[in-house]
Amino acid sequence: MTRWVSHSETETEAVGRELGQRLEPDGVLLLSGELGAGKTVLVRGLAATLGIDPAEIQSPTFTLMRSHQGTGGSLLHVDLYRLEPEEIPEIGLEEALYGSGVKVIEWAERLPYQVPGALQLTLRRGGEEGEREIEQLSTD
Repeated sequence: MTRWVSHSETETEAVGRELGQRLEPDGVLLLSGELGAGKTVLVRGLAATLGIDPAEIQSPTFTLMRSHQGTGGSLLHVDLYRLEPEEIPEIGLEEALYGSGVKVIEWAERLPYQVPGALQLTLRRGGEEGEREIEQLSTD
């Protein structure tokens, strides 16, 4: 198990960049954690490795899915916060997971199925102001 401790948004983005370099071109990253744990901040760092302007990355809480194209590949950014597990099959996510590009799913604990080969992380707020703990759970 790999674990990072971040003390700022800049450090959380750096973890995202590191993960972006480790993910396969069509890899899947599953993010779990409470509100404000830094999931979207981490995605900004990952996006930078794909040549996507980090400023373009916003939580897709209301749109559910956002696609981004960069010089180094594409990113599908998904947020399941507003959905119940039984609603997820209706949005076509399972098919999108097998498409090209990197896929990142926030609130992945709501997925009603496993995603083989996905990298799973849990993010938590730490004890100090601005601190985040990021833990890699598995690479299914």
